[in-house]
Amino acid sequence: MSFTMSLYFQPYELRQRTIGLLTWLSLFLIAVCSQFSRGVYAIFGFYDQMSMNTLTSFCGALHTSFVTPSFPTDADVQFVIQMRPALKGAILSLLGHYKWEKFVYLYDTERGFSILQAIMEAAVQNNWQVTARSVGNIKDVQEFRRIIEEMDRRQEKRYLIDCEVERINTILEQVVILGKHSRGYHYMLANLGFTDILLERVMHGGANITGFQIVNNENPMVQQFIQRWVRLDEREFPEAKNAPLKYTSALTHDAILVIAEAFRYLRRQRVDVSRRGSAGDCLANPAVPWSQGIDIERALKMVQVQGMTGNIQFDTYGRRTNYTIDVYEMKVTGSRKAGYWNEYERFVPFSDQQISNDSASAENRTIVVTTILESPYVMYKKNHEQLEGNERYEGYCVDLAYEIAKHVRIKYKLSIVGDGKYGARDPETKIWNGMVGELVYGRADIAVAPLTITLVREEVIDFSKPFMSLGISIMIKKPQKSKPGVFSFLDPLAYEIWMCIVFAYIGVSVVLFLVSRFSPYEWHLEDNNEEPRDPQSPPDPPNEFGIFNSLWFSLGAFMQQGCDISPRSLSGRIVGGVWWFFTLIIISSYTANLAAFLTVERMVSPIESAEDLAKQTEIAYGTLDSGSTKEFFRVSALQLTGPAGFHHLLTKPSTPTNNQIIGWQVQLLIFLKDSQ
Repeated sequence: MSFTMSLYFQPYELRQRTIGLLTWLSLFLIAVCSQFSRGVYAIFGFYDQMSMNTLTSFCGALHTSFVTPSFPTDADVQFVIQMRPALKGAILSLLGHYKWEKFVYLYDTERGFSILQAIMEAAVQNNWQVTARSVGNIKDVQEFRRIIEEMDRRQEKRYLIDCEVERINTILEQVVILGKHSRGYHYMLANLGFTDILLERVMHGGANITGFQIVNNENPMVQQFIQRWVRLDEREFPEAKNAPLKYTSALTHDAILVIAEAFRYLRRQRVDVSRRGSAGDCLANPAVPWSQGIDIERALKMVQVQGMTGNIQFDTYGRRTNYTIDVYEMKVTGSRKAGYWNEYERFVPFSDQQISNDSASAENRTIVVTTILESPYVMYKKNHEQLEGNERYEGYCVDLAYEIAKHVRIKYKLSIVGDGKYGARDPETKIWNGMVGELVYGRADIAVAPLTITLVREEVIDFSKPFMSLGISIMIKKPQKSKPGVFSFLDPLAYEIWMCIVFAYIGVSVVLFLVSRFSPYEWHLEDNNEEPRDPQSPPDPPNEFGIFNSLWFSLGAFMQQGCDISPRSLSGRIVGGVWWFFTLIIISSYTANLAAFLTVERMVSPIESAEDLAKQTEIAYGTLDSGSTKEFFRVSALQLTGPAGFHHLLTKPSTPTNNQIIGWQVQLLIFLKDSQ
């Protein structure tokens, strides 16, 4: 493929021929020599780690300058013009500025080992602990995840990632999935296109992200180029309006600019660089170089021009010099310039006034205070509809915010959190909600509320000293007093015991009846000397312990009362004695339980432990959504199994907010909440 690019500011026309770099070395050499024989003045293109040495060697042998935006090398080679500035010095300066003594270095082998060597030398001098991992040949994204998990087990919180933009995006995507983008983590991206990296999801976690930017979007040349770029014909350039300007594109633009500026210089100096009769021979042994190649190389290295990547200037070996790299940091509101680096001043951080020159001090602006409606901390006044601003609210936290603002002399505005939640991180999206989300994403400056201090929240926000103690309160529906019924006297003993007593009463009576029938001592002999009775009246029974008398005797003994009959046989007295002893124990136990019932109102609760709560299904239970109590049960090491289990508490979609609890009409409910 070939095309012609006309530069409107000079009479030259550069003809660029794009060739495919073949894998086989022989075909690669033939392709290079083929282009050389066409009479090219310079070669523009990219190289990788495998083709770099071969390509630079041929250009040196043929005296043909090679202009490339690829990664810079430390080798002192001629006829190679490196458009990309070296990052080695900037990285070492930032490592010292942030005082990193222990970190992980993830690097791409395609970019060379110069930065790795410099970091290892600095680690020996400064006693750093550096864990270096090559990620250039990794194709499976799961391997990135395994590396991050392994480093996290080693308590690694700082990462230096030296890769191209596409690979950095892949690594950061796995960082977000694993939730390692929260506060406490710091990622330094060793790439010149910080604004080209996708950081939208990473910025929500609270991690500190630092990177480098070679393209200054405030540069008039950059702005002019972007305006011309978006006005291109969409039919010929379909990605003109949608594709943002990448730093590699800016380096390519500057490379063409350098070549054009070099030929303008040669024209002004009236140097003849025609290829007539001095083209050289690529396939000769040894190769015959081009005689004017040195003049073109000298002109390229003498170029000093302002391009899209700033000041463009080269040293004697074709490396960029006297350049400035902007240092960016990521905040929840977006990226901002934190300073700059150059070869002379090294890293120069911006002061707080320079960083936020458009924001006033705390005394001159209104502080947004987020809070949540919960009695008695924050409540609406009865006439809040007639009031405005902070006057609409009352409560402990309202008074606390007023006293703090009065003490530090600031203006503030109370803002009720929109979703009515305290703050929890979504397990899938890793996005915070509630008041914690308001603080993390910069929608509020401070929170004054009964917010529980937890380890997960401390990773993304700072807490003051607690003003109340913490605990977990269990709220259960108060049992209602019931009027005693007709059979309330049966309550001291279980109904099963009463049934056993009835069966024992009947059984003893039947046994006593049978024993009296078989024993001769229970039969009365008739006395013939007695006066004759009235023939109309029945005679006395010969045996006093009939079935009814046996029942009467057992009932009298059970009720601790006497009876006009008693057994006379030994077997009958044994049965009666056993029954008396049984009734003594039963009556004593009943009397003791009855006394307790009459003096103390006993509350019967079937829940005695967390296991009992998880194993039952009769009583519903729940917590506030996005609260610390729910988070505690989610990450608790207590493993409970049962018909319901604590997973019911976490997955129930109707978990209430704090304002919905009062309106619940549930017969059996246990509510667990934070107590301060």
